[in-house]
Amino acid sequence: MKQDMILVLDLGSEENPRLAREIRALGVYSEIYPHDISAQTLAALPGVRGIILNGGPNRVVDGVEIDASEAVYASGLPLLNIDHKGEAALPFDAKARRETLSRFVFDTCGAQANWNMDNFIADQIELIRRQVGDKKVLLALSGGVDSSVVAALLIRAVGKQLTCVHVNHGLLRKGEPEQVVDVFRNQMDANLVYVDASDRFLDKLAGVADPEQKRKIIGAEFIRVFEEEARKLDDIRFLAQGTIYPDIIESGTKTVKAVKSHHNVGGLPEDLHFDLVEPLKMLFKDEVRACGVALGLPKSMVYRQPFPGPGLGVRCLGAITRDRLEAVRESDAILREEFAKAGLEGKVWQYFTIVPDMRSVGVRDNVRTFEWPVILRAVNTVDAMTATVEEVPFALLQRITQRITTEVKGVNRVLYDLTPKPSGTIEWE
Repeated sequence: MKQDMILVLDLGSEENPRLAREIRALGVYSEIYPHDISAQTLAALPGVRGIILNGGPNRVVDGVEIDASEAVYASGLPLLNIDHKGEAALPFDAKARRETLSRFVFDTCGAQANWNMDNFIADQIELIRRQVGDKKVLLALSGGVDSSVVAALLIRAVGKQLTCVHVNHGLLRKGEPEQVVDVFRNQMDANLVYVDASDRFLDKLAGVADPEQKRKIIGAEFIRVFEEEARKLDDIRFLAQGTIYPDIIESGTKTVKAVKSHHNVGGLPEDLHFDLVEPLKMLFKDEVRACGVALGLPKSMVYRQPFPGPGLGVRCLGAITRDRLEAVRESDAILREEFAKAGLEGKVWQYFTIVPDMRSVGVRDNVRTFEWPVILRAVNTVDAMTATVEEVPFALLQRITQRITTEVKGVNRVLYDLTPKPSGTIEWE
């Protein structure tokens, strides 16, 4: 079904994602585009009913204040020009914000509220079938929310033309590879190939401390593994990925510096031999979950904790060592177990542990130790663009600390990260 769309043009605002989400909450589809969108690109976009010129503190680029392209002003579409000079794009009062947008979207632009998951799924199935045809698709199936929803969409669209590959890169959580195989091969009857590439990934990452370089190595090696698996199969033409909108936004735009590169966005090798299928790339995280529910996936899967593509590789800070990696894995398992016992599972959006490449002095059995700290992180968010810190009961923190310092080898200290996003990101790397 053709859906009406409101464009948000990025003229230096950091509020673009929030603004796009507010428009979608009204039931109208919205996307973010650069300020210098061309006439060709604009003409090719279906259902555009209006454009918001969203200016902000990054509007001056190389000493020049940027403006929308001539194509925008010549389009004849309704325009809403917002230039808040560092303040919020619209009032922070949610009701006032929505009323302002509602008047522009519905009264001025005449848009119809036809943005919903049923329409999105129908559109994506049609687009996937048109793109793939009778060819085969290879999916990087981590078992996380994004790749699981992509799998469900592709199964609905192309069925057995899909082959799922689950790569154990040695950076997964405790018990996770076994769980992924059981759920997808045994319960969902997917064509699933399991590849244990732990040593291969960890050898490539040996001595690499820079987080961006680690992400690129992991992303590139993932593709190499898929290419090798594809050679064992016939007629693999497409690679499916669970790229979502925040991945693209956080990887940077012309006026907003990159927060971090994502393995689905910045880590692909230049000699990629597949065409990409990315049906979720325009969805925010909460919309991905809504899509999963609409597709009939079990809620235990849809509301599973988010897990970064590089896995524990970005939670073992600095150069990854196998002993510190094991400390991350074991401490993470304890944290998740204790949160579940305390009734916080499903109530806190994401929680995990981090082990930095540093040691501190401690005491164990009256003997001096020089061991790692473990950092606990627990945050709540709707769209992964901003996040607040969970107020964990102190008694629970004490119990987790006691277990980690007792049960995890090489750890003598536990810390709790109180930083929201911004100023911190959700992950440390």
